[in-house]
Amino acid sequence: MKGTTRKVTPERLLEVIEQVLPGFHGKKRNIAEVYRACIQQGLLQRTQIAPNTFRRTVDRYQLLKPADPSTPKARLAFAKAHANDLWQGDTLHGPHLHNGSNKPLKTFLICFIDDASRVIPHGAFYHADDTPNLIDCFQTALDKRGIPKAVYVDNGSNYSSREFGLICARLGTVLIHTPVRDGAAKGKIERFFRTVRDQFLVRDLSQLENLRQLNSEFTRWVEDTYHLREHSTLGMKPLDRFGLDLSRVRRLAVNPFNDELFLLESTRKVRADNTFSYNGTRYEAPRDLRDTTITIRHHRPDIHFPPVVYHDGERLGEAVKLDPVANDRRPGIEF
Repeated sequence: MKGTTRKVTPERLLEVIEQVLPGFHGKKRNIAEVYRACIQQGLLQRTQIAPNTFRRTVDRYQLLKPADPSTPKARLAFAKAHANDLWQGDTLHGPHLHNGSNKPLKTFLICFIDDASRVIPHGAFYHADDTPNLIDCFQTALDKRGIPKAVYVDNGSNYSSREFGLICARLGTVLIHTPVRDGAAKGKIERFFRTVRDQFLVRDLSQLENLRQLNSEFTRWVEDTYHLREHSTLGMKPLDRFGLDLSRVRRLAVNPFNDELFLLESTRKVRADNTFSYNGTRYEAPRDLRDTTITIRHHRPDIHFPPVVYHDGERLGEAVKLDPVANDRRPGIEF
């Protein structure tokens, strides 16, 4: 989204700022001086975040405003009334996998929890905490449990990405971000992660060699143990609580184009010959759209599928790679 740091999250900036502030010894400081101190101490690089972006982020999230421990934030216990009213999402550092290589591979558990029922729509371990993996997890969660009315996540770069925001908007799901200084706001997913640490990660996972094995074990634990055990707050099993609201669950309509909800989006100007460029390739628009600005949905550049053309919210079809020789043979072509 516009105005969001792509390489450094607000949470990371807060950590860095808190490390350099003691060096000012209580003296008055401005944002430029703090930025310079972060660079000089090697905690940030200019390639990560420019001075103006640093200033905007600090101002937006009030990162130089001192936290007042004497006035803790008032917090009320709450729960949504119905399943899929709200999902909370977050990432947990998982175990390292030894797949025969000398260097153990990191894993990250990306996970969503339903606020009302405590059901886990989906969670999976990945080797990177990035946007493609977040979208993969979210798409699987939607297929399994339906569409949430809202999603509550932090300001991490993947959760704040334009891609994730577009997907939520297409689904009619409200995307809500936690305040930067308020990690406890996502209490239910944090509590679930504590359960994961205490009951799943304490197992002997040293024999697992790959993500497929790790995710198989995790899914079995979620479905056969966590979902089927009475929750102390609910007084019933999470799966049973979710079942009470099945009639209210909104699912994706049966549509052959549902996968396009999860694609990237760009705009292109169609030329006078009804072609446009994408990823270094010329394509023909599926209809006569000459001198028109169109929206295309597409995979990441390393995945070679033709883009899909949309105009004024209407799906017009897949673009076709330009074939000048074939066009030369079309009937009615004059030259």
